[in-house]
Amino acid sequence: MDKVKIEILGLSSSQSQTSGSFALVLGEVEGERRLPIIIGMFEAQAIALEIEKIVPNRPMTHDLFKSFANAFDYKVEEVVISDLKEGVFFAKIVCSNGTDTVEIDARPSDAIAIGIRFDVPFYTYEAVLSEAGIILTDEEEVAEDLEEPVVIEKPKGDQLKDMPLDTLQELLDQALSDEDYEKAAKIRDEINKRN
Repeated sequence: MDKVKIEILGLSSSQSQTSGSFALVLGEVEGERRLPIIIGMFEAQAIALEIEKIVPNRPMTHDLFKSFANAFDYKVEEVVISDLKEGVFFAKIVCSNGTDTVEIDARPSDAIAIGIRFDVPFYTYEAVLSEAGIILTDEEEVAEDLEEPVVIEKPKGDQLKDMPLDTLQELLDQALSDEDYEKAAKIRDEINKRN
């Protein structure tokens, strides 16, 4: 089967019936087709944290997977969105220890969350893109399809601009300990503006 390289284009609140779900939008690197995949809140958070380079105070499950793989000299080589059956996407994490290569079945959301931690390429098959891919003519249509972007747009932190730096650092520490990563991202952005 022909593999097609894809990349993460966005992560947003989903307009589907399931509350707490998000749309992970993947797109062809050399094309216009988009592959929207509905994922859960925790997986969306894991992906957003890694994209935004926010380090939680405790390792998340996907970070644990990376540590475990590294401890046994396994590297993730690629992630493949491998199939679509009855509206459900399937993925494989391709791992190697230098001599053996193993394909691990995974949900696409977990595979992507792990893949970005290993900084590996993402692929899908032409058959999957042909069946589930959509073509958008301009970026405004992407914005219309996505309710409220989580990663694409930077959060607004107007109320934070008047706070002293030491107060912001305390708020950041508290947000991380409360695992309120959206708030932590806003505070971190304000701190970075000042540095």
